[in-house]
Amino acid sequence: MAADGIVILGAGPAGAAVAIGLARMGEPVVLVGEPRRFAAVEGVSARVIDALRGLGLQRALTAFAPPSPRRAVWNGTYTEANVESLVDRQRFDQGLLEDLERLGVPVVRGRVTALHPAPGGHELEIDTDAGPRRMAAGFLVEARGRAAPGGGAPRVRGVETVSLLQYWQGPAGEAGSTVLSVEDGWMWMAALADGRRYLQLTVDVASADLPPKRALCDYCSARFHAVEAAAPFVRDAQPVGEPHARTSTAVLNESVAGDDWIRVGDAAMAVDPLSGNGIFQALSSALQAPAVVATLRHDRGRTALAQHFHTRRIEHLFHRFARIGRDFYAQEARWPQAPFWAARRGWPDALPLHAKVRPETVRVARGPVVCAGRIVEQDVVVTPDQPLGVWHLDGLAVAPMLAALRREGGDALEKAAGEALLCARFGLERARAAALLAWMRAQNWLD
Repeated sequence: MAADGIVILGAGPAGAAVAIGLARMGEPVVLVGEPRRFAAVEGVSARVIDALRGLGLQRALTAFAPPSPRRAVWNGTYTEANVESLVDRQRFDQGLLEDLERLGVPVVRGRVTALHPAPGGHELEIDTDAGPRRMAAGFLVEARGRAAPGGGAPRVRGVETVSLLQYWQGPAGEAGSTVLSVEDGWMWMAALADGRRYLQLTVDVASADLPPKRALCDYCSARFHAVEAAAPFVRDAQPVGEPHARTSTAVLNESVAGDDWIRVGDAAMAVDPLSGNGIFQALSSALQAPAVVATLRHDRGRTALAQHFHTRRIEHLFHRFARIGRDFYAQEARWPQAPFWAARRGWPDALPLHAKVRPETVRVARGPVVCAGRIVEQDVVVTPDQPLGVWHLDGLAVAPMLAALRREGGDALEKAAGEALLCARFGLERARAAALLAWMRAQNWLD
């Protein structure tokens, strides 16, 4: 690849989403990566599957099991509030690579061993099955997940957390998962229909009294056998191999975009796995990244705008997911003084997940948005709950409409008059104007 091309580091959902988006825009892109090296299972919602389907990831989608209940035993209460589809991550990651190749994205299967600045961009050293390889890149997309080097940039870190993942094998049966709170942390247990079981124990780094590595297998096995909710997952099953320990600490990189590079997915911000939103948050930070990359490469006059857009979006997503986790931790009230729970029910802050919106707190301002594959500035509606701004609703630019309604004031804010104004000024049909006006009122944009 020429030094002016784009190289994406990482073959997970974030890297794949950016690669496909850039390829569809006609950008010269190569993805470097390999499937993860340890077995794991995740649960995802239907909206994640819809997003993956929209990217054309046919092979990767075959790794998902049919929807099953996501059971929770939290604060002593049993619930089945959600449904999720379990996915074998190794099979999913392999499917991603096959889909990328089928969609025409060049793939180098291997692991980056070194990365250096070079004239006009970057130089990479890659370990492949065929031997070492060097590549040049004019632009880099860092998508290697939590394993991505930090580059010396400052990071915001949550409470230090570690997860111990143990693989078990049992007889075939129904797929399903359960999350369970315990005094020193929480457990997540998943069973696939073919009898594979994935049991994870998440604990506090500072307070956990973990045994030496050689004793971790027996330790995890004993912990799972000791809780009733784990019985369906360990019954007639045996652990296979050694537990895999990995960090689960929430991390936000404070520098996520430069002139010739950006970070996406877990390489930009990694959330607490309790939320069950790992693949979702990776896609959330990646789906709009191709517009950021294209702007940085081709529209130098908007470099600062594109960097600002990407940085604020990553920060907003990180704090949103962190507060979701905080509120879920706060629901567990049985061990208020236990170190694990005491450290997490107040992080990252005391701000509500959804800020209260009143008409006087809603304003129209200029903000960066994605338009025709570039980051540009437009009028958006900014609220305490939508600090990044709302540009479009159902294809309609809402800021000019809100501004017009406010300028008229008085009678224009009444239902019939407001509908008539939107119809006359913006050419809307009456039903669409009525729906838009009702939505604005439901959001407390109007009195």
